[in-house]
Amino acid sequence: MCPPADNVAKQLDNLSKNTVGPLGDEPKTGDTLQEIGPGDNTLTKKSITDSELKEKTQTGWTSYQRYWNAGDLNDLEAAVQKFQEVVELTPKSNPHGPLWLTNLAVALRNRYQRLGDPRDLEAALQGHQEAVKLAPADNLGRVVWLQELAVSLRIRYQKSGDLKDLESTLQGHQDIVDSTPADHPDRAERLQNLAISLTDRFERLGDIKDLEAALHRNQAVVDLTPADHPHRGSRLQNYAASLTHRYHRLGELKDLEAALRGNQETIGIGGWEVSRIWRPHCRDTKMQWTLPHPITLTGQNGYTILLLGELKDLEAALQGHQEAVDLTPEDHPNRARQLQMLAASFIDRYDRFRKLKDLEVALQGHQEAVKLTPVDHPDRASRLQHLAVSFTNRHWRLGDLQDLEAAVKRFQEVVELTPPDHPDRAERLHYLAASFRARYQRLGKMKDLEAALRGHQEAVRLTPEDHPDWVGRMHNLAISWTDQYQRLGELKDLEAAVQGHQEVVRLTPADNPARAGSLYNLGISLAHRYRRLGDFKDLEGAIRRFHEAVELTPEDHPNKGRWLKTLASSFTDRYERLGDLRDLDAALQGNHKALALLPEDHPNRADQLKLLALSFTYRFHRLGELKDLEAALQLSQEAVDSTPENHPHRMGCLQHLAISFLDRYRRLGDPKDLEAAMQGHQEVEGLTLADDPSKARQLQNLAVCLANRYQKFQDPEDLKLVHSHYSKSFRTQAHDDPESMWRAALYWVSFSKRYQPVYCPTAYSAAFSILPEILWIGNIIPVRQDAIRRLNVGNTTAAAMRTCITLNDLVSAVQLIEQGLATTFQRLLQLKPDFDVLPLDQGDQLRKLSHELYSGTNNNLSRIAYQRGELLREIRKQPDLEHFLLPQPYQVLRCVSQEGPVVILNSDEDGCDGVIILDTAPDPVHVALPNVSMDSLKFQKNALKELLNHCNVRTRGESVSTRLFGHREGFRSRTIEEHFTDLLSWLWNNVVEHVYHILASYGIHNGRLWWLPSGSFTGLPLHACPPTDQFIHSYTATLGLLLEARAKGSLNNQCKVGVVGVTHTGLHGANYLKGVKQEVEKICSIIKDNHLQCLEGEQATPAAVQNQLQNCSWVHLACHGTQDLIEPIKSRLLLYDGVLEIETILQMPLSNAEFVFLAACQTAMGDTTLANESFHLGGAFIAEGFRGAVGTLWSMNDQDGPIVAETIYSHLFRDGRQRQTSDTAEALQVAVNKLKADKVPYQRWIPFIHMGI
Repeated sequence: MCPPADNVAKQLDNLSKNTVGPLGDEPKTGDTLQEIGPGDNTLTKKSITDSELKEKTQTGWTSYQRYWNAGDLNDLEAAVQKFQEVVELTPKSNPHGPLWLTNLAVALRNRYQRLGDPRDLEAALQGHQEAVKLAPADNLGRVVWLQELAVSLRIRYQKSGDLKDLESTLQGHQDIVDSTPADHPDRAERLQNLAISLTDRFERLGDIKDLEAALHRNQAVVDLTPADHPHRGSRLQNYAASLTHRYHRLGELKDLEAALRGNQETIGIGGWEVSRIWRPHCRDTKMQWTLPHPITLTGQNGYTILLLGELKDLEAALQGHQEAVDLTPEDHPNRARQLQMLAASFIDRYDRFRKLKDLEVALQGHQEAVKLTPVDHPDRASRLQHLAVSFTNRHWRLGDLQDLEAAVKRFQEVVELTPPDHPDRAERLHYLAASFRARYQRLGKMKDLEAALRGHQEAVRLTPEDHPDWVGRMHNLAISWTDQYQRLGELKDLEAAVQGHQEVVRLTPADNPARAGSLYNLGISLAHRYRRLGDFKDLEGAIRRFHEAVELTPEDHPNKGRWLKTLASSFTDRYERLGDLRDLDAALQGNHKALALLPEDHPNRADQLKLLALSFTYRFHRLGELKDLEAALQLSQEAVDSTPENHPHRMGCLQHLAISFLDRYRRLGDPKDLEAAMQGHQEVEGLTLADDPSKARQLQNLAVCLANRYQKFQDPEDLKLVHSHYSKSFRTQAHDDPESMWRAALYWVSFSKRYQPVYCPTAYSAAFSILPEILWIGNIIPVRQDAIRRLNVGNTTAAAMRTCITLNDLVSAVQLIEQGLATTFQRLLQLKPDFDVLPLDQGDQLRKLSHELYSGTNNNLSRIAYQRGELLREIRKQPDLEHFLLPQPYQVLRCVSQEGPVVILNSDEDGCDGVIILDTAPDPVHVALPNVSMDSLKFQKNALKELLNHCNVRTRGESVSTRLFGHREGFRSRTIEEHFTDLLSWLWNNVVEHVYHILASYGIHNGRLWWLPSGSFTGLPLHACPPTDQFIHSYTATLGLLLEARAKGSLNNQCKVGVVGVTHTGLHGANYLKGVKQEVEKICSIIKDNHLQCLEGEQATPAAVQNQLQNCSWVHLACHGTQDLIEPIKSRLLLYDGVLEIETILQMPLSNAEFVFLAACQTAMGDTTLANESFHLGGAFIAEGFRGAVGTLWSMNDQDGPIVAETIYSHLFRDGRQRQTSDTAEALQVAVNKLKADKVPYQRWIPFIHMGI
């Protein structure tokens, strides 16, 4: 809004006097104006003289000036009405037309700035454009019309962010400057407007050339302005602001010092004002504001002084504003504005030196400014906002809830005063949302968090993505998403937060002061995701962002301690993951430093005390030094004592104090410490809301205390409560740390084993129920594999089954081992479910999401995984689909034995067992293996490894050694055959015979037999023990895989058979497989051409083989293959000029998969560190959806390939029969019997195994 006293008003006034003569002149004869309708030049009957129009114009200007001085909206309405009347009465041909159009446009623009109605702004722009169009090129007023058009265009740009408006504004100011002579008295002002538009474009596009041009123009403006000019102060400020911009961009101190000199001169001449046009550029100090940070809405260049840290300069600024207030009478309309600016300067000093007195004075000043501002004044909302910010800052300093309530109330009033289409509505919603978030953090009321999210979402929605403020608003929306994730535990909220913060960091330049805060908040979200999903890359990413934020932040910055604290927390997370004591030391040091940076009365001091105590606790647990425990207790007690009863940090401080008391009880045995721990955890659990993700952790902490008390006093009530609290904790709807839940479940197991074993199956079931979250399908496969190893899922699975067997709960034993073994395969198999059992729309949607997830074609796998999880929840609400893609109950699992018995072998430190699932028995049948132990299994596996080493069976095609064993490692000088006989005899006597004996007792003496070996049983040739012809042997990695293969059903037998033969990979040093060519020829001679697709030699590239896998239902792969025991998913087939890895196979949509013959080496030798040691090439093809597979435990001999292949396919296609996957196991047995009949050595016929149906 322009006051009539400013230069624009003077120009308008001068033009009204000089363009067509003095206001008092009477028109000449015939010089009358006809009254017309709006926008119409048609004459009406009524005429009006020129002097009458000028009189109406003067009346309008009088009302306008009165509005400016008093802020009464009625005066502005009167001015608009008069100016509108004048325009309607003036023909377009009248030379006064452009002037009077501009009068109306300026008034409409001011009404828009007061009421926010976009129609007023559009009408103003239309009036300005019409004025420019009507004014002749040589008209003295044309420059003014152009200037006012540019001002209105800039206002619309600030509302919409439309770059076209900015470009038009800049072009308009450039045209004005170009038409202004060098000695024109208004050249300085016009250059200043051009500089401002250049600065706008620099802030929008970041082009340093625009900033340099703006700086050059502002320098010229200062040079053209005499020392005694009334506007020299504001022009110096604009010049100083340009220098400050360049300092922030280039980091050169000389620019900052020059800016300071400019501001010093401004203060010296009493001109510490902000120009009407420049003010929007002074929003940088609030752009990235996020509660709970101290904030400033000064609208000034005081940050230049703050950066240099010179107290004398800050005091000079304060003195200038104080003098302005002292010189302003109590009833002067500008007094409120002067008070506001003085209060802002006190906020500047508070931000720099953190003295509470400055904050109190600032708050008092803002209160008085609001009091002096009428309810309908255009600046009331702005002044209320400054007052609300001051209340907020005092809340964060003193922790007084009343201040926060006062802030929320003022922010709500600000938004209520702001119409829906007001240009500042998005900004004001942004601040209101932030205050709701602050209150949520204090009181924990979900309605405040929901209000915060709504406000931030609306603020972002109202802000175009290319608008300068969009980044700051998205920043705060992402923080609220993080809050909601922490409250509800919904992964979608966390993913939204991560994406939002990533976008904010991407759009925040490296030299922007807000970058540190953006990096910090991205780090927070990544740290949360690490704790939820366990991906180490997220933790490393969080540490990197926190470290960069710390490096970017000066030592005396109020956020430095917060950045250090969070970096220390991430070092603690990494210590927990890797156990490196250096990380723990770094965490301790960071927390020490962060605490030292906080004043004694800082409201966050208690939380920092708690974090430092936590670091001492970790070190006590690691080193066992009592002094660390005492330090933790002392700090935790101080944190609790300094926290008010209703403070949000109190629960965390109290919880850690209780943990420290329990640690000391365990160390020293004082029952008083145990009771103190109990009381603390009981209070925390009682204060924790039912839907809080930390509720489960609080219940578990209380259960641990009760368990310790039971161990001490043997009170049966405590024992009952232990199980009750653990059970409740695993029934909570949300939790924020699945791995801690896993550890809690195992503690429950350990306690139950000792005191009440009947609860062990329940506790184990609780542990395995958490695994889907730990092995979240949105994580890449290596992350899931790492979690399986790190959490020792394999040993836990074995222990669960053994425990249930000792309790004679064989149903639970089968269910639990299936859950554990399926942690690798079932999580992969979920990507390819049987869509046909689903309603058509859900099946199509699940198929689409699954394809996007495992193909990796979508950049946002986390979002896809979440959507897929939500769809699965809906699917499972339907009848008969309750367990879709979930671990099945035993009544479903027992169906796996319909075609023959399934034998599960389990190895545990406490004993080894077998369990048989029989179609004829309602419950599983136990097989005792009294002579089998982990040590004996390890011995036999080492013996087998030694045998294979001596046989040189590392890759297909290598020769077989006939050497004898020497006298070492317990071996006598015996042949390879004798040692294989020993191994098979041991397996028969101690394992297989016991199984056959049980089967015989149920009348089962032959037919199909499936082995499901786990742990140390895997890799042993159970199928090779004589008598080998009694049963047809197959293997499966999990019961679920076998059930899925059977449920899938056979495909059309007309589908093609794909054959791949690679004699040489094309790589230097690779073995030449002579038998492959003959092997392929044998197959081609058996299978009809129209059913065959063959890739040989150079044709068999990875891409061609992948295509064949997708198009053929039966596939024969004759090539090299290798097993990677370090990274199992990197195990691969060696093809021509490339490889095909397990990881790639698992990402392929193989809808036609039926049977695969892996005539390569090590295709069924698994990873010995995973849950079932069966993560191998053969297992990968089964997991990918093949119903059956033939593979090898170790390398096959090259010359056996043609024989085995010919025998298998001849048997399957004999007498014109239709091939069936279920016949492939029998076909393999026929082929192996032929090798045995040919008297080939053990190491050549034993490795062939069948997997699947």
